[in-house]
Amino acid sequence: MAADSDPESEVFEITDFTTASEWERFISRVEEVLNDWKLIGSSVGKPLEKGEFTSGTWEEKSQDINFADFKFSISHHHLKQEITESEGKEESEEDSIPLAMKDLLCMSNDFPSRAHCLVRWYGLREFVVISPGANCEAIISESKCNLLLSSISISLANTGCQVPVFVQIQQKWRRMYVGECQGPGVRTDFEMVHLRKVPSQYRHLSGLLDIFKSKIGCPLTPQPPVEIAIRFTYVLQDWQQYSWPQQPPDFDALLGGEVGGVEFGKLPFGACEDPISELHLATTWPHLTEGIVVDNDVYSDLDPLQAPQWSVRVRKADNPQCLLGDFLTEFFKLCCRKESTEEILGRNSGEEEGKESSDISHALSKLTEPSTVPIPKLSNMVHSARKHIRRHRRAEEAPLGNEVLNSILQYLFPDAAAEKALEGGAKKLAVSSTNEKADQKSEDHNLYNQLKSAPFDSLTYRLALCLCMVNFYHGGVRAVAHLWQELVLEMRYRWENNCLVYGLPSGPPDLRCCLLHQKLQMLNCCIERKRARDHGRKGGTDSGKERKVSGGENGRQGSEAAGMEHSQGRSWDSWSDSEDEFFECLSDAEELKEADPDAEKGAAKEGRVKPEGRLHPHGKMTLLNSQEPLYIPVTQEPAPMTEDLLEEQSEVLAKLGTSAEGAHLRARMQSACLLSDMESFKAANPGCSLEDFVRWYSPRDYVEEEVVDEHGEKSLRGELSARMKIPGNMWVEAWETAKATPARRQRRLFDDTKEAEKVLHYLAVQKPADLTRHLLPCVLHAAILKVKEEEAAEDIPSVRKAIQQLTGSASKLLRHPSPDYKKLEDVINQMVEVETVIARARSLKAKFGIGTDDRGEDDVELERFVSLLLEEPEAVVVGASRGPAGSIIHQMFVNAQRLADPTDEAALLAPGEDEPGRGGRAENGLKTIGSGVPDFPAPAGREILLRTCVPRPAPYSKALPQRIFCVLMKDDFRLAGAFSSDMSFF
Repeated sequence: MAADSDPESEVFEITDFTTASEWERFISRVEEVLNDWKLIGSSVGKPLEKGEFTSGTWEEKSQDINFADFKFSISHHHLKQEITESEGKEESEEDSIPLAMKDLLCMSNDFPSRAHCLVRWYGLREFVVISPGANCEAIISESKCNLLLSSISISLANTGCQVPVFVQIQQKWRRMYVGECQGPGVRTDFEMVHLRKVPSQYRHLSGLLDIFKSKIGCPLTPQPPVEIAIRFTYVLQDWQQYSWPQQPPDFDALLGGEVGGVEFGKLPFGACEDPISELHLATTWPHLTEGIVVDNDVYSDLDPLQAPQWSVRVRKADNPQCLLGDFLTEFFKLCCRKESTEEILGRNSGEEEGKESSDISHALSKLTEPSTVPIPKLSNMVHSARKHIRRHRRAEEAPLGNEVLNSILQYLFPDAAAEKALEGGAKKLAVSSTNEKADQKSEDHNLYNQLKSAPFDSLTYRLALCLCMVNFYHGGVRAVAHLWQELVLEMRYRWENNCLVYGLPSGPPDLRCCLLHQKLQMLNCCIERKRARDHGRKGGTDSGKERKVSGGENGRQGSEAAGMEHSQGRSWDSWSDSEDEFFECLSDAEELKEADPDAEKGAAKEGRVKPEGRLHPHGKMTLLNSQEPLYIPVTQEPAPMTEDLLEEQSEVLAKLGTSAEGAHLRARMQSACLLSDMESFKAANPGCSLEDFVRWYSPRDYVEEEVVDEHGEKSLRGELSARMKIPGNMWVEAWETAKATPARRQRRLFDDTKEAEKVLHYLAVQKPADLTRHLLPCVLHAAILKVKEEEAAEDIPSVRKAIQQLTGSASKLLRHPSPDYKKLEDVINQMVEVETVIARARSLKAKFGIGTDDRGEDDVELERFVSLLLEEPEAVVVGASRGPAGSIIHQMFVNAQRLADPTDEAALLAPGEDEPGRGGRAENGLKTIGSGVPDFPAPAGREILLRTCVPRPAPYSKALPQRIFCVLMKDDFRLAGAFSSDMSFF
């Protein structure tokens, strides 16, 4: 009784059998996904067109589902088709088998060249696949496979989905799938067998027919005939009898012995190895019936020469070595280097340093020699000392040999070959040699605008090509540093000796080009200004005077939007009081020669101020306060600027803030050129007024109107415009501040000496990585031109489109202040791919003999065939073995077979010719050459498709499609079967 009264005895466990299990949850989740994707009910679709599996668009979507803690991925694949409403209604109203079962019997898309493996094996246009997640183990155990198949069967029955659902089992590399498709009273089971070795009894068509018939177990007698489709694939790997079209090296050139070696200024192009590794010939018998063809272990009617359809695909070599790609890749790698030029080259030995110091000291001592000895220039002595050091540098220490270095310098500076060119004709040569080519009105030669590189064949463009070649062929980064060091010395020599830099367009820096090109242009501008001063040109260069003359009608500034902003791009350093430099100082005699003699005499008699710095009268215009002619003054040229200086100036002006004082100072900085021109105008026109200056400088700011006096006479009366009368106008303030000072005695707006030293210092401190970043746009520019040139000879539409795309991508990246180098690397990779495609085209053309002789219409057909091989995954051979391409392919295999047979002596003598009397037929039905060697090797792969429509499982059942796809390879045997059953009475 005590035990009965124990409260613990009243506790009992309750099992809730209504709770869903993990298996039920998984089934429910599969049903939810099928509902979400709207795969419920019967599927509709129009009849498949021929080749639609390859040419059509396939869509795919996927989701993740779980079975307990095991992750699966469920994906839906379907061919996109346009379905009209009428077609959909007809199909939905018709009580027929599911669409997938109809596709099993469709013959329009057998052996598609590009499709999912399930599409190739079963001919399905729509299916669902459930596969293990990315990091989950494969489903190997039989119990798990059966559990998944049961889940699928229940889900299809519950939802009424008629789309086939597959489950991936075994290891992923085996591509094993089992599945099911259900319809109203019918079901198709998808089964698969995969073995490493082919059973001997199933190596031929007869054995496969036996296994197919035994599997379907047709109860009818006689059985319906089996429809057969067969494809044999033959692989050609031996290209020994074909010459590779890559140009051989030129042993007389500087780079003799290098494959693809070219002279300086040209980029190499092409593949160093054959980019086509294999040719796969597929011979197809599309529509055969059982009993028509014999194929067993004794005899075969399947002769590839008699196959009605031939198609070819090429297997491309994996990452073939391409010359242009190697050049670009190796040059791009320099962007990641961090060493400076001095660190790479190392310092000179102590002996050489002593020589340098002694030479420099010797140069300084010569400056203190008696005046009877002509005093040399310090710059010339320093340059000769540098030449002496370079001459005594040991050959083994120099990355570049003298022969290579001299060749490069002669290519970069051809004007140095003629002694007179450096003195008188350098300027003309430097400008014309570049413009003749760069001014071509061609999109290719204007690429530098898009890529922000440099004009074609300019010094910067040629320097980029030289550095790229030196980096690849002559020692890498050390050779690049050496060449750059020599170029910097050459730039200094030209600056110190007033020699214009060859290969640069004249004028101020072109902001559309890369910064390095702008710096070299700036150096040329400095040399031009220095030459002008040394030759005694007053008021700047001749081009500057012409600019003042051309401003006669429209004025010095014309329609400037704002007077105080007119000097945009001027050097604000000219407002600095740190230096007392003047534009030019002339002797008194020269001043008297420049001044107007008549004006000087009149000024001397009347005691007026002597005018200075006159250029010529400004038409018939006179001063408002007197009848003296208005003279155009000699003025200074505005200071040219590079984009980094403009950015620096903008930052300084922005830091002044928005206060009144900051705005005033900003206006003064921007009006340096205006003040200089006012001072020159006052010196040239004594007694002038601000109105006189505005009439010349900005005529639109001087408004004239016609007035009638008391006597009825008409006259013109003028006054300053409204903006000139604004209180605090900068023009008025500058006019009051300006002194009558001719341009030659003004401080220079552009200090060419200081700017040249800035440029030379900028060049000297550039690291190889910085240099590479500057010149990378030029290298890409040259590479695009090279690819376009090579593509024009091949005419490949896909390559043409790819070039346009990579040009657009490179343009967007390179015009950015801080380009993304990872994306630039992708552009280089795209260019390598384009080069590879062109190399493949040349390889195929060489193999098919295109362009070697006059084939007429055959040559056109072969070019079309080669184009299809490049553009499509598989190209159909028109005429099969009897067409122009087919006969060549046949001969390729014959030649390869002869070379592979050591007993065939004729192959060594004439592997490409057929001898009369040679020929026969082997036991397997293949045509053979005289030695008994067949024209074709054994097939590398055999694909046999068997299908029929029979009632299963009983004679009175509905006739349903049955299909089996057989793949026979050397180490792979696969049977993919789809067997349908009528479930109405079972």
